[in-house]
Amino acid sequence: MPTPPPRSAGLALLYAVVFVEIGIAMPFMPVWLDALGLDARIIGLLLAIPIATRIVATAPLMSLIDRGIGPRRLVLLASLGLALTYAMMPTAAAFGWPLLAVLVAVNAIAGAPLVPSIDYLTLAAVRRDPRLAYARIRMAGSIGFLMANLAGGALLAGLGGQVAVPLLLTGLALFASAVAAASQGPEPAEPRPAPVAGRPPLPRVLWLSIAAAALVQASHSAIYGFAGIYWTAHGLSTAAVGALWAVGVAAEIVLFALVGRLPDPWRSPFRLLAMGGAAAAVRALGMAAFGSDPLVAGSLQLLHAFTFGATQLGVMAAVSRFAPEGARGRAQGTLSAVNALAAAGSTLMSGLAYREAGPVAFLLMAPLALAGLTLTALAAREAKRPRFGPGPFDRVC
Repeated sequence: MPTPPPRSAGLALLYAVVFVEIGIAMPFMPVWLDALGLDARIIGLLLAIPIATRIVATAPLMSLIDRGIGPRRLVLLASLGLALTYAMMPTAAAFGWPLLAVLVAVNAIAGAPLVPSIDYLTLAAVRRDPRLAYARIRMAGSIGFLMANLAGGALLAGLGGQVAVPLLLTGLALFASAVAAASQGPEPAEPRPAPVAGRPPLPRVLWLSIAAAALVQASHSAIYGFAGIYWTAHGLSTAAVGALWAVGVAAEIVLFALVGRLPDPWRSPFRLLAMGGAAAAVRALGMAAFGSDPLVAGSLQLLHAFTFGATQLGVMAAVSRFAPEGARGRAQGTLSAVNALAAAGSTLMSGLAYREAGPVAFLLMAPLALAGLTLTALAAREAKRPRFGPGPFDRVC
């Protein structure tokens, strides 16, 4: 088998360093906010602000790629912006949560194009080179996330205090910016369509796929926002919380590593999205009923392979197959913005529900997953129309 070109290693490294940062922020930023003594409703609001901010920021920023701004440049600028805003958070928190909320929004604007830009670079690479697959490159990000989960809980338990999380994130963002600066090179040359009036529209099948994935991903909101708080309230240490997150990401890595061995029909975007939606419904119900039991919680975390992994692969396959030339940056940005829209509402709802009824917040995520399944079925039916021929799904998975 031919050796994959060096560009795949560079993309994998970018994913790894960025997802180490995310692997600290996602599980431990809510715990840090809780350590500040904030009410659950305020925590839910602060967690929803960056998601809502990305709704309006991501698509315009990603559309810059279609206008000639390099995605690698966006990665570098985003990392520098994140480092600056994370460094300012402890000071902002000392002045009260309203100022912290403003800084959280600026942080979200800075980071909005980060992961979509790396996804754009990766999809462009796999379209050019059949030796590459999105799943194998993206797996490096999951490995970075896993290592952050394993080391982050123990590290933060040792550091303690109310500044450890944002300062650690500052250092990680600076490291990511250094990697992005070192990886600067020729930007991917996408073929440009013949000039037409206006921008190429995104097809209905892609909109349905994006909406389906967004709803399934939004069903994670209660877990992302409050599982760490819920588990620590039932006696688990921060190291144990990190280990529970690690279980889910390890399962995700296994899926990314093995999905290419599945028969072609099971690697279609719609089969993958359906697996994600079904698993998300089961996970939500299980967390509501038995999530305080560490063994059951660990078992439910295994479903992250499908709730996140299969959903992510499915929607990336849909973007690669159905996004028109000249609108790929916008398609990637639209995906992130719609994800943010769904997640903002579900995160805010989770905060309100968790304050009033605890684990019922997890139960409320099940209808979102089921709605995602419904939209997946509609997208699959739309894709059967004659204008959509067979797609290169295997090059994503």
